[in-house]
Amino acid sequence: MTAAEAGAGGPRAGTRPAAEARPATRTGNAARPGARIEAAIRAARDRGRPALAAFVTAGFPDREGFGDVLRAVGGAADVLEVGVPFSDPMADGVTIQRASRAALAAGVTLPWILAEVDRARPAAPVLLMSYLNPLLAFGMERLGPALAEAGVAGLIVPDLPYEESAEIADALEPAGAGLVQLVTPVTPPERARRLCEASRGFVYAVTRTGITGGGSDVEGVAGFLDGLRAVSPVPVLAGFGIRDAAQVRRIAPHADGVIVGSALVERLERGEDPAAFLRGLMTEGGRE
Repeated sequence: MTAAEAGAGGPRAGTRPAAEARPATRTGNAARPGARIEAAIRAARDRGRPALAAFVTAGFPDREGFGDVLRAVGGAADVLEVGVPFSDPMADGVTIQRASRAALAAGVTLPWILAEVDRARPAAPVLLMSYLNPLLAFGMERLGPALAEAGVAGLIVPDLPYEESAEIADALEPAGAGLVQLVTPVTPPERARRLCEASRGFVYAVTRTGITGGGSDVEGVAGFLDGLRAVSPVPVLAGFGIRDAAQVRRIAPHADGVIVGSALVERLERGEDPAAFLRGLMTEGGRE
């Protein structure tokens, strides 16, 4: 399933609608799910710049140095997204597929990732991007407490339809971790509104259909991003295909921030300084 299918898909037989189990309410409680992520994004916007969420594949480019990667990227980004490697990453392009294969070959697992995040304690709030199978293998009853113990503030599950998300959302909320929903340019407007209301921390606005990597037609999705911001109670971040400062500049008027993934993973693969790359994106793309 692609991210576009996850955003536009319907319920499967016998599932409990997420809206029934988890009403989309907002409170003033600082411990509400995804609050740390949302606060970091809004703080960046209050400083007059788009927020930056940076994606890294867990355990890549090597297990031994991954704690250093977490600290470096977490010090340069507002939000740190850590990808859980998976053998069939359906929403990811070749760069992240290659990184996932390397991490799996090195023995990277979800328990190891949580332990590394706990040890590194990066400055930026952390969320995990995981496909559903690793989470099911880990166990729903263990998930919320384990994320809380590691200091993880949120979760993205690109192959989890909204209608089937109640169990995971319910497992996360007591720990203050938020489930982020994805919305694509082909998601029907009423469904997009429901996804925005259900999302915690931010809404992941997929700027192109298909998989990660490649480029993004910023001008073509400006209206899509503006429409999401008009109905979303949480910030909207644009992702998929964000690769350079020029794109950040063009997106900044239409979204609360950007998500940079494949371009950052490529720098790590080449042994370049990830923090320097991220600072350059924001210095030229809108940072004060």
